[in-house]
Amino acid sequence: MKKIIVAIDSFKGCLTSAEANQAASEGIIDKMPDAEVVQVPVSDGGEGFMEAFKSAMGGEIVELNVKDPLMRTIGAQYLVLGDTAVIEIAKASGLTLLKPEERNPMVATSYGTGQLVVDAVRRGCKRIIVGLGGSATSDCGIGMLRAIIDAFAKRGNWDDVRELDDVRFTIATDVTNPLCGEQGAAHVFAPQKGATHEQVFALDARAKHFAEASAKHLGRDCQNLPGAGAAGGLGYAFLQYMNADCRSGIDLLLDTIHFDDLLQNADLVITGEGSADRQTLMGKLPFGILQCAQKHDVPVMLIAGRIADEQQLLAAGFSHVACINPPGTPLEIALQPETAKENIRLSITTFTS
Repeated sequence: MKKIIVAIDSFKGCLTSAEANQAASEGIIDKMPDAEVVQVPVSDGGEGFMEAFKSAMGGEIVELNVKDPLMRTIGAQYLVLGDTAVIEIAKASGLTLLKPEERNPMVATSYGTGQLVVDAVRRGCKRIIVGLGGSATSDCGIGMLRAIIDAFAKRGNWDDVRELDDVRFTIATDVTNPLCGEQGAAHVFAPQKGATHEQVFALDARAKHFAEASAKHLGRDCQNLPGAGAAGGLGYAFLQYMNADCRSGIDLLLDTIHFDDLLQNADLVITGEGSADRQTLMGKLPFGILQCAQKHDVPVMLIAGRIADEQQLLAAGFSHVACINPPGTPLEIALQPETAKENIRLSITTFTS
C-alpha cells in the first residue's frame, strides 16, 4: 500500500486548498484504491491561512464586525488556539472584499486588521501569528496602528499603548521585498490593487516619509528588512512597531503541523498552485513543500492550472510537472470550480502509478 501526501495550495479565485486536495485524492483512489492518502490543507500566509491552521490544529473560530478596506462594516474571523491567535489579514483587509472598480490603494485602509489584533489581545492571546497575503491596502499598516491606538491609547498616541508589551507577533509571508524603492510595496504590488503609474510613486513617497518619521521616533528602522513590503507595508508596521518575527508562511505552517513526521514512509507528495513557473522557485508554497520532502528523499509531483518554465521546475527537483488543463482551454472555463476539480482528478489519474 502506498502512502501519498496531498498538499496543494489554493487555486486563487477557483478552489480552496481543501477542495483541490480532495479532487486530487479522488484521482489517486481511482487509480490506487488501496493507497493511504493524507490530505494537508496548506497556505503560505495568503488565502486559506487560517483554515489551514484550523484543519491541522483545531481551535475556535472567533467572529466579529470590523471595517473593510473602505471602512464599511463587515464580518471577519480569526482563529484562537489556547493563548495563540491566527489572523489572516485578507479576512478584514483583503482585495477580494472589493469590487474591481472599488480598488484604490490611495484610500484603502488596514484598520480592520487592527481590530482583529485588538480583539485577540483583549481575549488574552499572548502570541499572534499573522498571515500576510491578498491585501487591498498600501497604507504601511497605518490603518492597523490607528485601530490599536483607538482601542488602547488614552491620549491617542502610540507611546501610550502598553497592552502589546507581553504579546509576541510572528508574520508569515513569502514576500521578501523591502518597504520602499523599485522592489518595494508600492512599485511591485500596488498596480494589482488598482494604483495608477502616478499613484505608485505617490504611495512610495508616502511610505518613505512614514518610515523616516517612525525611525526617528522609535530609534530603529525596519523598512529594509525582508517582509517589510508584504501586504502593502503591513509587514513593515508589524516589524517596526510590534517587533515581530518574520517567517516563511509555508515553513511556519509545516513546522507547526510537524510535516516532517507526516513524510515518514511516504512514497509521494503531490503539491500545486494555480500558476507555476520560475517564480515558484522563489519561496512559494510548492517549493517549500519540495525542500521539506527532499530531506526525506520523497518525490514531489507539481500540478498547476498553468505551467511555464517546466525544465527549470524539473531541474529544481520536482519529479513530475503537470498542467491540469487540456491545451486550448479558455480561461473562463478553466476557472470554473467543477471543471478545475475534474481536471485535477483526471491529471492525477494519468500521472500516478
